[in-house]
Amino acid sequence: MVDPEKVDILLVDDQPAKLLAYEAILDQVGENLIKAGSASEALELLLKRNVAIILIDVCMPDLDGFQLAAMIREHPRFQKTAIIFISAIQVADIDLLRGYQLGAVDYVPVPIIPELLRAKVKVFAELYRKTRQLERLNAELEDRVAERTAELAQANAELEQRVEQRTREREEALAQVHEMQKLESLGQLTGGVAHDFNNLLMAVLGNLELAKKYLTDRPGALRLVDSAIQGAERGAALTKRMLAFARRQELKPEAVDIPQLIDSMIDMLRRSLGPVIRIETDFEIDLAPIRVDPNQLELALLNLAVNARDAMPAGGELTIAAHRERVEAGEVPGLEPGTYARICVRDTGCGMDEATLRRATEPFFTTKGPGRGTGLGLSMVDGLVAQSGGAMRIDSRPDIGTAVELWLPVFVGNDEDAVERSAALLRPDPPGSLWVLVVDDDAMVAAGTAGMIEDLGHSVITTNSGAGALELLNTHPHVNI
Repeated sequence: MVDPEKVDILLVDDQPAKLLAYEAILDQVGENLIKAGSASEALELLLKRNVAIILIDVCMPDLDGFQLAAMIREHPRFQKTAIIFISAIQVADIDLLRGYQLGAVDYVPVPIIPELLRAKVKVFAELYRKTRQLERLNAELEDRVAERTAELAQANAELEQRVEQRTREREEALAQVHEMQKLESLGQLTGGVAHDFNNLLMAVLGNLELAKKYLTDRPGALRLVDSAIQGAERGAALTKRMLAFARRQELKPEAVDIPQLIDSMIDMLRRSLGPVIRIETDFEIDLAPIRVDPNQLELALLNLAVNARDAMPAGGELTIAAHRERVEAGEVPGLEPGTYARICVRDTGCGMDEATLRRATEPFFTTKGPGRGTGLGLSMVDGLVAQSGGAMRIDSRPDIGTAVELWLPVFVGNDEDAVERSAALLRPDPPGSLWVLVVDDDAMVAAGTAGMIEDLGHSVITTNSGAGALELLNTHPHVNI
């Protein structure tokens, strides 16, 4: 078995006796000795294995040592192999120069001094070993550098990915803030316009109602007035939706029994949705009432049902469920800790993709065709729920369906408003004609209201401010209402 630490040394000479002599001298070096009796045999051996040192006799019959050295140096594997010439004749300086030019690293004259030859061979053998070790270390170092470079590249890619993700999250957060600011500004604008427009409509409706009383003998004119009233009422309904989106609508909350309210709507829902949609209900037993404006809740549920109908043109199932839920701090975003009724309106329609779902509650956003919706339905529902102290959640998946959850606070305590209304009904009306103080900063609304009250046979005083009302009350102590 060849010792992996030993190096190969090639001895080239055409005289066997000399080869034996070289072998005897170098045997003490402890390396692997290979013998070649000619230049051609040496070349054949070199094609099969690598050697550390080549000892060549300068004078050989077929190719001399110089020619053999030149041929060896042409091979890439042996361009740095140590070549030592052995010469039995006196070598001229020009021949020495030629040998070094052909790649020789040393000359050994004959007669050979064994200690000198062994010393030279040991030096070049150790140099060969160190060179190979250095090459292996360089290769290992290159592998480690490549491995570390790959790790750094991966870490850099992960870092870039994280930076990109953080940047994207920041941009999305900023976009959400900007969108919220836009919606807030739009809500303020919409609320202000809707409020003023609603006042105008109230004045129009009041005066139209009064005009009807003076046109009882003119059917044609009455039809025109009725048509105008219908248009004004549609405008009033639209302004209510806009106020609901802006969360500025006037609500009249009271204790509402959810199952009872929804059961009372079933017939209307069936007529609205048609025969191809099956309606199912699922209510928790002994579900506590909630405090909400029942009329607005009915309108919200009807909006959700109509949206579900439009999402199921070929038919499907609409489920309205209501259950009691306890919410802890931070459990449901947007909700304070407490007990809520979760009303879920679920359909089996086409559903919404993520892009549509993100914009579902935006005002005036609709996926319906022209003339088939205002885009205020979901925003109105969201505004009503938020104004009632709750929150709305939407879960939708394409080709599976949509579920809209309305989380509304459970009613706690006595219905003070209901008690107050009942007490008001028990109080007797003042006898005869009354003096009524009307306070409104809109002159048209005040005039319309005053006209309707006067038409009932009462006297009216109007003012446009709270301070004016206090002053009138001091100067007109006979005001009843």
